[in-house]
Amino acid sequence: MPAMSIWNQGVRHDVIIEPPAAISSPSLAAFLALARTRRSIRRYASTPVADDLVETLLEAAIWAPSAHNRQPWRFCVVRSPEMKAALSERMADAWRQDLANDGADREIIEQRIVISHARLTGAPVLITPCVTLEEMDVYPDPVRSQAEWTMAVQSVALACQNLLLAAHAAGLGTCWMCAPLFVAALVRQTLDLPEHWQPQAILTLGYPAEEKARARAPLSERVVWR
Repeated sequence: MPAMSIWNQGVRHDVIIEPPAAISSPSLAAFLALARTRRSIRRYASTPVADDLVETLLEAAIWAPSAHNRQPWRFCVVRSPEMKAALSERMADAWRQDLANDGADREIIEQRIVISHARLTGAPVLITPCVTLEEMDVYPDPVRSQAEWTMAVQSVALACQNLLLAAHAAGLGTCWMCAPLFVAALVRQTLDLPEHWQPQAILTLGYPAEEKARARAPLSERVVWR
């Protein structure tokens, strides 16, 4: 029966995860336990994350499958408190304006900004995954061009899932934040990234300072068999 480690404020707690009865492979059971216990973590301990551990997680990411094996992912690792603050503040300015244009209450807007700022600046590490079409196929028609773009984005998402699971296996917490999709040019400019790097998300990373338990909808509600 596989054991899974859950971390709370840098302290490890081992729990037993019961695998489905039909699973006999120890490695598959261990993976299912890993996948079922990963959660989005939004509060982190101040414990730093070693550079070599971050590199190991990125190494796990780049072994994901990709369209044509072109590996269209790029990653920006942000450690500097000053850069985290600048990124958060500039994104907040744009978000504040969007919410105001939507007619949101000013007090609610500021509450949401404060929460977002705490998440971005409170994580020891931010990782910004980006997609590039630099090495992808080029087509003259919009249908195939859109398909190529979608394949590249899917490839980046697959790499990110590898990273999230590897982080969980290492006792780290992560949270996928999609805000850069709304302000990709601003994020790229703030982080001084190449023009062809298109930010897709921000992954916060650190040792968890909270525990999460959330259920999933029954598989039968999400799958059809033909």
